[in-house]
Amino acid sequence: MKLLIDTADIQAIERLWKVYPLTGVTTNPTILKKSGQPPFKVLHDIRALIGQEAQLHAQAVSSCPEEVLEEARRIVKELGANTFVKVPAVPWGFQAMKLLAAEGIPVTATAIYTPMQAYLAGMCGAKYAAPYVNRIDNMGCDGIGAAREIHDIFEKNSIPCQVLAASFKNSQQVLELCKHGVGAATLPPEVLEALVKNPAIDSAVQAFVQDFEALAGPGRTMRDCL
Repeated sequence: MKLLIDTADIQAIERLWKVYPLTGVTTNPTILKKSGQPPFKVLHDIRALIGQEAQLHAQAVSSCPEEVLEEARRIVKELGANTFVKVPAVPWGFQAMKLLAAEGIPVTATAIYTPMQAYLAGMCGAKYAAPYVNRIDNMGCDGIGAAREIHDIFEKNSIPCQVLAASFKNSQQVLELCKHGVGAATLPPEVLEALVKNPAIDSAVQAFVQDFEALAGPGRTMRDCL
């Protein structure tokens, strides 16, 4: 399962990109709004930071298929290769997805709450389908189950589309999808860091340091020893 980071916070991206095996960055209009900067200014900064080989997902906001196509062309022109245009999985969005797919523009279907939305998006040429795991849970349904079901639908129907699970609140949700082998998950910084945040881990690492210093001397490491 590929991991992406769901934020437009440049400082957070820079810090976490150095540490974790990330495939790319996802954004949406709400995330861009939090930055308080012009959309393409933020997106260009992200692209410069992560490089052209990484994925960058940015959303078109028009609701007319032809206008979505125009937006998508501008997004890809500005941000280059490995840029995925996010389009809502709704009727006009499906039409737009077909137009984008016909031009070879990679599409990420977003605002997905049901497996049938994802199925239709995949059939319209989307490369990723992004179910909102925690938001589905908050509706009284099973977000993890929906994401796994979408993954299975794609595989059983030979649809060349992958799950890009989104909307996470805890690391257990991520683990469940990792065990199922879904295509990808995009995590906010706090959830990404929670994957290895555990007092027991910190205690074990500290014990190793204390034991070594008791053996070799305070502040000493293996580079100081014969």
